[in-house]
Amino acid sequence: MATSRLALTELAAGPTPAEAATGLTTLLPPGTEVTRIADGVATLASTPGSGGTEPRRLAEAQVVWTLTQFPTVRRVRFGAGAPVTRADYADLLPPIVVTGPTIGQRVTAPLVVTGTADVFEATVTVRVLDAAGRVVGTTFTTATCGTGCRGDYRVAVGYRTDRDQTGTVEVYEVSAADGTRTNVVAVPVTLSAARR
Repeated sequence: MATSRLALTELAAGPTPAEAATGLTTLLPPGTEVTRIADGVATLASTPGSGGTEPRRLAEAQVVWTLTQFPTVRRVRFGAGAPVTRADYADLLPPIVVTGPTIGQRVTAPLVVTGTADVFEATVTVRVLDAAGRVVGTTFTTATCGTGCRGDYRVAVGYRTDRDQTGTVEVYEVSAADGTRTNVVAVPVTLSAARR
């Protein structure tokens, strides 16, 4: 339970400066705590957040996604309510979610990119950009489900750079209508040198 409490404390503290620069924020107020974990259910004394239904639901989703990353938690109960899972908040997710690499992570080639997606024909494209914005690696893969359902994806992408530098991993969908990049998720990283 100590790990879950620490995770919620970090979530309430808010994003790092690097995470905030990408638009991440938190809606969880300080002091939100897990009161118990039993039979895979983490219980909180009350529903976190304030304001209307949407901000409260977003705060709940942050808690559920944070706590269910741990193997001891499969569901979360807020107060006396029924336990909920990630599926109860799936409508709040963007079409593409990147779970790895994380913002600011130092990466090496081949770089493994993971996440979930609900995109046309389940196809996601990944490209790696160097500090100058040049494409130094690209690939694509398919999620386990797509076009109306969310699936997991995992793909390795090679890249080439002769020095350590900042870079960006972009994951996106290619529009079936006109070939443009849509639903782009950009993750700033540090690229470790990968020589030719």
